[in-house]
Parts: sequence; C-alpha cells; structure tokens
Amino acid sequence: MNIEGLRYARAVSRTKSFSAAARAYGVTQPALSNGIARLEQELGVTLFERSPRGVKPTADGARILPMIDRALDAVDGIVAEAQRLAHPAPDTIRMGVSPLIGADLVARAFEAARDLDRPRDLVLREADLTHLREDLRAGNLDLLLVPAVQAMPRFRHRVIAREPVVVIDPATSGTDLPVELRAAADASYILVPDTCGLTTFTTELFRSHDLALRAYPGEASNYRVLDEWARMGVGAALLPRSKVTRTPGNSRPLVSAGTPVEIAYEAVWDHATPLAADLEDFVAALSDTAAGD
Repeated sequence: MNIEGLRYARAVSRTKSFSAAARAYGVTQPALSNGIARLEQELGVTLFERSPRGVKPTADGARILPMIDRALDAVDGIVAEAQRLAHPAPDTIRMGVSPLIGADLVARAFEAARDLDRPRDLVLREADLTHLREDLRAGNLDLLLVPAVQAMPRFRHRVIAREPVVVIDPATSGTDLPVELRAAADASYILVPDTCGLTTFTTELFRSHDLALRAYPGEASNYRVLDEWARMGVGAALLPRSKVTRTPGNSRPLVSAGTPVEIAYEAVWDHATPLAADLEDFVAALSDTAAGD
C-alpha cells in the first residue's frame, strides 16, 4: 500500500478540501486526487464525498480515516526512532512562537524541555504565522506553538492547550455575564492583520455558525491597540483572555449555546528529523502539563 496515498487522504481529512490539501502538501491537485483514487481502488471503498459545502468523509471513510491516522503515526514513530539512532540530536529545540501564545504556555514549554530524558535548551523565535511555517518547512525551526487555525498536513500536530475567548464591547458594559455568540454578532468588530491567527479564528468562528461578521473598516496593528480601541467604543473585539491588556472591565466571556468559546493552540513539528522522537516526548509532556492546570 502506498504511504503517500495515505498521507494524501489524511491531508484532505484535515483540510476538508482537495485543493487546500494539495497546496499544503506541495503537490498538484490532480496528483493528490489520483493518489487518493488509487488508494480507494486498492481499499475497495470511497473515502470522501464532495458537496457544495465542501468535502466530508463517507460512512466508510469515517471508519477508515482514523485508522489511517493511527497507521501513519506508527510509521512516523518508526522513522523518528531510526533518525534518533542514526543521527544524534542537537542539544537545543528551536521553537517558533506565534504572538498569540501566552507567556504561561511558553514557560511550561521551558519546563517540559528541561524534564526530557535528555534535557534540552529552548531557542525561541516569535514571528507571524507565514514566516514560522516557512522556517519549519525549510528546517530552520524544529517545532511551532501556534493557534490551530490552518492545517499543515505534512507535519505532526497536537492540540496542547485551549483558552477562553472574551468580548470587549462598551455597548454591553455594566455586566460581566457571558454573552451568546449570536447576540455578539450584532456588533462591528475591529480586526488585526491576519498574521497571528486571531482574524482567521474570528472569521471562521462566525462562518461556522452561519453568522455574518461585521468588520470595522479600519484595522488595529496589535492586541494592545485592539483592546484600547474597543474600550473607546470604536468597535467590539474578540481576544483570548490572556491578551486582555487592561483591567477586565467591559470584557465578557463569549459562549455558544451556553458553552464557552475557546481558541485552541497546537504544537506542529516534522516527523522525519533527528529530534522527532524527543519532540514527541516534549509535546506529550507539554500537553500533560497544560491539562493539569
């Protein structure tokens, strides 16, 4: 069985799009589609069905795709262990960090690196998502901590933390009670440049709930300005709770059908580097630490 076909199928499952999977995987869409067609012919089942709303697994695909995930994880584990045995890993982990990642999560990363069987030093680089992804692909970074807003199907990834999202809107001042997303959609939202993932998260949040996002025609340059403008009444803002830069006044928890809205953060790394096995342990420790909070 062709492993590349399995990877193509996982990429489509994660991106929910043949074209997006092909772009993320660095192949043409016909090559990816043909690879999945050969896999489906070999398996004797159809894995995906297309509709105007996108791509989704068939009933057979819903059963088989998780098995493909587990099989690829096992293959990647073999490659990682072989790399570790054949090539001694460096003493440092070069970690790229989105500006959206809070200091507490970075501190937990330092702790997790020190607690490895072979302790590592962390070398940090904060940059926008485009540059971080480019450096990971080029081998200039070993691992990313980023918001889980865009799939990178060629790489390993794992959600390591979630954080509540708050609404800053002076029009609803005077209470700290949660606000429903549908009610919050009445406001006009200030956005920041889509380099850190917050605007992608906000846009997808409204789209996934079939709500129109009313965007303020201007743009804030960073979280501090976003917070200040929202408190001035220029518009409303959505922020992870840790990015609220002033006292919580006018900030209200955002909920959907009573459930807190959260933004997820994930670790992303290459499964084929000499550090891969250690990165697996590092991410597992970081996830366990975050879960224990």
